[in-house]
This record gives sequence, C-alpha cells and structure tokens, in this order.
Amino acid sequence: MMGQDVGRGTGPREGIGYFARFGVTERLIAETLAAALSRGGEHADVFFQHRVGSDLGLEDGAVNRAYASVELGVGVRVVKGDQTGYGYTEDLSLPALLECARTAAAIADGPGRPGPARFHLRSDLPDRYPLVRPWDEVRPEEKLPLVAGLNERAFAADPRIKKVSVFLRDEAGAVLVADSSGRIVEDRQPMTLLYLSVLAEEGGRREQNGYNVAGRAGFEFYTPDRLDRVVREAVARTAILFEAGPPPAGEMPVVLAAGSSGILLHEAIGHGMEADFNRKGVSIYADKIGKPIAKPFVNIVDDAANPGARGAINVDDEGNAAGTTHLVENGILATYLHDAISAKHYGVAPTGNGRRESYRHPPLPRMRSTYMLPGPHKKDEIIRSVKKGIYCVNFSNGQVNIGAGDFTFYVKNGWLIEDGKLTRPVKDVNIIGNGPKALEQVDMVSDDLAIDEGGWTCGKDGQSVPVSQGLPTVRVAKMTVGGRG
Repeated sequence: MMGQDVGRGTGPREGIGYFARFGVTERLIAETLAAALSRGGEHADVFFQHRVGSDLGLEDGAVNRAYASVELGVGVRVVKGDQTGYGYTEDLSLPALLECARTAAAIADGPGRPGPARFHLRSDLPDRYPLVRPWDEVRPEEKLPLVAGLNERAFAADPRIKKVSVFLRDEAGAVLVADSSGRIVEDRQPMTLLYLSVLAEEGGRREQNGYNVAGRAGFEFYTPDRLDRVVREAVARTAILFEAGPPPAGEMPVVLAAGSSGILLHEAIGHGMEADFNRKGVSIYADKIGKPIAKPFVNIVDDAANPGARGAINVDDEGNAAGTTHLVENGILATYLHDAISAKHYGVAPTGNGRRESYRHPPLPRMRSTYMLPGPHKKDEIIRSVKKGIYCVNFSNGQVNIGAGDFTFYVKNGWLIEDGKLTRPVKDVNIIGNGPKALEQVDMVSDDLAIDEGGWTCGKDGQSVPVSQGLPTVRVAKMTVGGRG
C-alpha cells in the first residue's frame, strides 16, 4: 500500500486525492452520511485514515526490532445532543460503510434528515509539516547507519556506558474528514520519533537515563546538530546521576526549567481546561471563565501552529481549522479547549481541539502543544531569588486527578538551589501539589520559552495522541518536595 507518494505533499489538498486510490468518492461519502442521518441525528461525519509505520530498534550494536505496520479504516460518528453514536470498519466498500453508519445512527430515534446535496472541498488550510525526504522514499539501509552511529557514539562518549538502546519510528499517511454540512478536508500527516537510552556503571552502581526527539517531519529531521544533542543529552543526564543525591523534603520554592517541565503544565493544568471536563462540571475550572486564576504576567496557549512540532496539526479530526488558542490571558481564564460538541454547548466556535487516536475512536477535546508564554523575568534572576529550593530539569512521569488537579510528579534530574545558586545535583525527586493552586503560586516567569521536542503522548479515555509542550523558566513560590533517603 505504500505508493511512491504516500508521504509526499503533506497538508490539505483540494478534492479527494490521497484516498481516491482506495476507492473513496464523493458518492460513497454521501451515501454513508445519508445512512448515518437516517434516524434523525443532528450531525454526522466520516473519518478515513491510512497510516504506514516503520520501527527499527538497535541494542548494543545489533538490530533487535524491525517491522512495519499498516492501518486503513474509517469511523462514522452521529451526534444527537450531547450523545454520540460511533462505528468503524477496515472495509471501505459501500455495504460495510452503510452498516457502520446504521450502527452509529442508532443513537437517535426519529425522522431521518437529508445528507449533504453537495460537498465543499476545503483547500485553504496551512501546511505546517512540509517534507524534504518523505519516509516512503527512505530505504532501510539509510536508517540503519543513523541508529548504528548513535550506538557507537554513545559508547564512545563515556567509558562508564555499558548498554545502549536506540529506537527509530517513522510514519506516513493521511486522514480525510467529511461531514453532514458538506465539508471535506484531507490532510497528509508524517511523524517520526528517535529515542536513545544508555545504562552506565561506576563503582558497582548502575544508572540509566535517555533522551528523545520527535516531530512531524521526514528523514531531514535528523540533522547533525540534532543527533549530536541526542547523544550529548542522553549521556550527560545519565552521568550526572552518579553525583546526585536525594533532595531535602518539605515545602519550598520550586523552579521549573524551560522546556520539558511543560509536562506539569500539560497534566496538572491543561487537562482541566478541556471543555468536556468543564461541561460535565468535573474540572475545578468549570466556573472560572473570565476570572483571574494566575498572576497578571501569566499567559498560556494551546497551539497547533508550531511548524513541524509533534503536536502540530493543520486541521483537527473533526475537520475544523486548528490555530492558536489563548487559554489564559494576563492571568485570566479566557476559554476552554473545544471540540464541536462542547463548542455548541457553550455557544462558541470550535477551537480546533477535536482529536482522536485513530478511526477506531470518536474525537474528544484534546491538547496539541500547550505552553506558557515568556514573562518579564530572567532565568538567573529567578535562580538568585531562591534561598533554598529545587530546580527541576527532567520529568519522567506523574499522576494527576484531573477534576481536582492534585498531582504527583517524578523528577529524574534536578539541582538543589542554595542561597541563589545551583549547588548539587539531585535525583528521585517527587513533586506533590495541586495544579490550579500551583498556577496561582507561579510568581516569576522568565523570557526563555523552550518548546520541548520530546515524543510526548497524551492519554485520555483510553485514547493516545501525539502532543508537544513547553515552558519558560518558572518559579512556583511553594510546593511539597519529597525524595528517597
């Protein structure tokens, strides 16, 4: 199924171009939508997806994983009020699509509605991930030297390195969304991820860490500078652990480093701004629109427009244009992240945040690239302001209660701050707190915003989608810190 143009020419095109090869026509779509509306649904849409993936793994110089995957299918959704009916199939024939549509239509029980008389083919959307070397044009013998080279360079970087693992994934494919308003849009979507993990040993102790980069790009993504950074960061983040000790425990100022610390913003705060949680009254932000929730210099956005970012999209999975959503403006909660259902409920336009894992899933309000905008302070000024606290560099995982915003995060790499200086590395740091309260406690924001390139994946309601996140250096006036020892 991998034709010569699977990954070529990303972005929306006019007409049914990509999916024509699978027999998808306007007539096929029209008959499917008519069946979906046959029992009185208010809205119906179809979501076609084709995705070709390739995985290559290397461990200690030997390939230990190499396989390809192909997905092709369609999901049919029918909406009646706040209720959703959904069906999907891997068979793109008309009988299978009609059966799928009737399954989704069962959510409603009333007189049928007519399907669209004609379609409007959208071709006015941006192309945020143009390709130089589409993955279907890259032979396996070109990928192998890349991962083998990282393996060799990691071993050479530090004699303490005893084990190296490299993983490369690439994807090419497309989606097509058509709905009962007569709208059709098609988008070709690449993706790649590279992960390097190293294990080091010194004096009988072993430490392990890694680094990864990801983006919507082709083979050209892996520039010499980016590959150098992958090796340098993976080795450095592992080596520093031999010098690191447990942090002091208690309540203290916490400084979040620019970049990957955005995971705390994403998990502890961002999910609470997704409209479905607020529509259902689950989120602590349900009654906070138009109210101050942070200091006046705090501004938070969710952005689909960062070119080539893992969380970038040209169009969301409902066919709505995806741009930049300003969630918090000058400390005030301005809006939520909306899909079409929540937007209708609140009487606002969708924000382009209707996303789904695949054709097997209905869309939900989801983040894309969530980050805090630069503030009025400097990084050095923030560090100097702390008499005793923790500087968090690298978060590895965490748990969040989305409704209340209570969280626990594990920090793999960090530093102790004493008398305004970074004094010694710390590890195995647990940060415990409440997202909305932590946002209120943000009292300094630097001007050094960094969007992290890591291969972040967001889970919600059993679905996973690729996202990006970022942060400037930020000081939270007080948080609870715990550690081992």
